[in-house]
Amino acid sequence: MKNKIKNIYENKYKILLIIPFLLLVLALVQIGLQATMTDSFVNKGITLKGGSTVTIENEFNIDSENLELFLQGKFDKADIAVRTITSAGQVVAVAIDSDAQETAEIDNVVNAVKEKYPSITKADYSIEVMGAALGKSFFKQTFIALIIAFILMGFVVLVYFRTFVPSLAVILAALSDIVVTLAIFNLTGMKLSTAGIAAFLMLIGYSVDTDILLSSRLLKRKEGSVMDRVYGAMKTGFTMSTTTLVAITVALIFVQSEVVKQIMIILFIGLLVDLVMTWIQNVGILRLYLERKKK
Repeated sequence: MKNKIKNIYENKYKILLIIPFLLLVLALVQIGLQATMTDSFVNKGITLKGGSTVTIENEFNIDSENLELFLQGKFDKADIAVRTITSAGQVVAVAIDSDAQETAEIDNVVNAVKEKYPSITKADYSIEVMGAALGKSFFKQTFIALIIAFILMGFVVLVYFRTFVPSLAVILAALSDIVVTLAIFNLTGMKLSTAGIAAFLMLIGYSVDTDILLSSRLLKRKEGSVMDRVYGAMKTGFTMSTTTLVAITVALIFVQSEVVKQIMIILFIGLLVDLVMTWIQNVGILRLYLERKKK
């Protein structure tokens, strides 16, 4: 079985290129449909689209899941989510995020919570409002920062390799990683926060690491065959990815913070996608490049 897989990987690499490019096309379709149906290519959280957060102290032993179902039943057309806030592993408060921005709308949410938990008084909760214009402006600025980071990364890669095709392969692999990860993130139903954008910035670095490792081994080194160099790079790359995935998995299991969880989930998805984009897509493109260069 191992030899069969190895034979396919070494000799059918042109056919295998269909996999990453198909994933990229499907991801672009998903993002396009998302943008058409919701006027946004990603599910935005309160910090990016505007809304309010009502934070209640946990002394009332609030069941966040039960409260979320209750509020969603009361306001079926509103965007409402309930999350816990932890400190030192202990739940210290419950936060109710909603798209309510007007005072009357926020009061309706608070009154509904009081209906569920009558003992809550005004001194037991705080309200934070993020205006739609501010959220939109913040999202635009962070998105521009993401694009600038990607452009600078591409420039550094181009300067380092000084050849167009290998540099394009690295940039394409990183771009594919971001796009496919974004599409999968949309399918999870999670809402992107400012922490999520930071995770995508981190993902650019993780993706480029393995791609540059592969390209350097294939283009800079001359010893051994092309596949020997691919397997050497793969051994190092898989070790890097595996150790990171293990660390992320531990964080997902033990960390209760919703902010940290979103970062870890995006990185987890992105690193799995990166395995396909680096070791199938980038390898295939570089092998085609080296074959044509040899001819």
